[in-house]
Amino acid sequence: MNPEFSSFQKFITNGFNFRLFQLSKLPAAFFAGLKVESLTENTASISVKEKWFNKNPFGSIYFAILSMAAEVSTGILCLGAVYKRNPPVSMLVIKQEGIFHKKAKGKIIFICNDGLHVQQVVQDCINNNEAAAVTCHTKGFDESGTLVAEFYFTWSFKGKKS
Repeated sequence: MNPEFSSFQKFITNGFNFRLFQLSKLPAAFFAGLKVESLTENTASISVKEKWFNKNPFGSIYFAILSMAAEVSTGILCLGAVYKRNPPVSMLVIKQEGIFHKKAKGKIIFICNDGLHVQQVVQDCINNNEAAAVTCHTKGFDESGTLVAEFYFTWSFKGKKS
């Protein structure tokens, strides 16, 4: 798939680098405290902890913070797929759907297992020189392993002129 994925993985899973990336590109994620738990070509796990900054009046994590963590769990796989591609490939969220099952309290980990599918769609985009889209599914679990939320993000990819 992407021959540069391992260098992206090494960079983004470094806690300092990820925080710096967030501060420069996703400042709200920086202040919410998102963390990369793990990243492979197929799977990304992103966590967020309940704290003063991201709470709601109902004693749980604000839904927008959950959406942000969920998006990053899919988006980091997309970033890995387009990282240092030649020709370059742009990416954009074009659709989002969220389902909330339970109050999100404590530490929530969003897990997306669609990385290989994303890699294939990006490669097809490059090979066919046409825009392409992929829908990624991510699930958020609390510390007891209970499903609290799930999201679907549709990402669009398009090759850029070099």
